[in-house]
Amino acid sequence: MGYCFVANYDSHSIAAVDLTRFKTRAQIALDAAPAQILARPKAAKAYALAPANGTIYEIDAAALTVTRRVRAGNDAIGMRLARGGEALWVLYRDPASLVEIPFDSMRVGKRIRLGAAPDDFDLSREADEACIVTRNDRTLGIASLAQASISRTIHAATEPSLARFRLDGKQLIAGSHADRSLTFYDVPSGKTVVRLPLALAPKEFCFTDQGGQLYVTGDGMDAVVSVYPYRTEVWETLLAGHAPGVMVTAEPAKAPSYLLVANPGADTVTVLDVETGKLVAMVTVGSGPRQIVLTPDCEYALVLNERSGDMAVIRIFSLGGNQVGGDRVKRYKSAPLFTMIPVGQRPVSAAVVGFS
Repeated sequence: MGYCFVANYDSHSIAAVDLTRFKTRAQIALDAAPAQILARPKAAKAYALAPANGTIYEIDAAALTVTRRVRAGNDAIGMRLARGGEALWVLYRDPASLVEIPFDSMRVGKRIRLGAAPDDFDLSREADEACIVTRNDRTLGIASLAQASISRTIHAATEPSLARFRLDGKQLIAGSHADRSLTFYDVPSGKTVVRLPLALAPKEFCFTDQGGQLYVTGDGMDAVVSVYPYRTEVWETLLAGHAPGVMVTAEPAKAPSYLLVANPGADTVTVLDVETGKLVAMVTVGSGPRQIVLTPDCEYALVLNERSGDMAVIRIFSLGGNQVGGDRVKRYKSAPLFTMIPVGQRPVSAAVVGFS
């Protein structure tokens, strides 16, 4: 199946977890604290970002070693894969810029200079465009990646906290933590389409695979808000355990599909049915679930537990209670763990690298 590479912030390392045996095979030491890791499509490579020193480390999944590194700034925020899979785009506060790192050269490529220190960004799946969020200026900058420049700036009525492109790239959805709202913007013109008030202060977004549904969690309510991006309307509010945080949708080839929601304060993962919105199960994991990653075959959900330093493995098939002894899942809404794997100190991000 391959490896799950886990970024351990406090131990300055990357754990390589063998997903065929569900055991940690190696700890790859870094000279800084990694906060994010991504897998390179169609290659046995992973890339870890250490924000404090602005360095990206390339990890070879066969050798389990760091093979190359590059530093394009002093203070990084995050990175995303280019839509063609040929490069990384990394957002920096110092200097304020969005930087391309092509995989072939592993050197700084295009650099888009920004007028102020940014807070968040996203890449469009349909066009060579990026959106950069700057809270202090209350702006959403739309950048042309091909021309390496800001093509238009949207001045938001409320302070934007995060923003994501709709799947078709035609609209931008911005969440405001301060205003407890979602605002939809038309990307070509920058005009406001609609502002939707929310019962919570948005912090996390999660789209279904086809982009037809957006889930939002945040402060102020033990619930997930379901939004229809193409109808630009809030659909319903779903109870999702205590203080829900990060989410992921598990959409296997055979129904049903699930929404898995981490509850860091309760040390659980709440599982909802995507079709009905009903509670399927609660799964007790380790302490402080931080991120949920699916294996490419959608057979397992891998839950990083920040405080206990381990990774809980949930078998998606077991959530429906169809296995032997699964009556307990259907009756008590309590699904079992497949296994638990120690990974390191304060795991915060993970990526699965498969082998062909």
